[in-house]
Amino acid sequence: MDIEATIARHTVRRAVFVGPPLIALFWVFRGSDGAIGASIGVAVIVGNFLLSGWILSLAARFGLTAYHAAALFGFVFRLLLITGTMFGIVAFMDLDRLAFGITAVATYLALLVLESIHVLKGGERELEWTQ
Repeated sequence: MDIEATIARHTVRRAVFVGPPLIALFWVFRGSDGAIGASIGVAVIVGNFLLSGWILSLAARFGLTAYHAAALFGFVFRLLLITGTMFGIVAFMDLDRLAFGITAVATYLALLVLESIHVLKGGERELEWTQ
């Protein structure tokens, strides 16, 4: 079982609760351009979490050292990838940068907090490594 990928998928499922309110908020205050920018911001972060789970699951197959290296360097790599992706999207698309950036940061933090709360409440017990 790829525990890391499963946790990433669980985290991404919570985007259903985070994304639509942010998109609606920017639609109300910034119009359709704000909604489009917010939607793309959510998509970038969802992709980041899925990539994270995949990288860690793959590294776990090679041993603990590879797993630790993937966790440390993968985090830095993914942050650079998010930044590069955001700059690339803004360079090629005319969208609301404010909505895009705020939504990406808010989605990232909200999904981390929601997943942390879920884990603290024991919601991931089926994924225990000791079983």
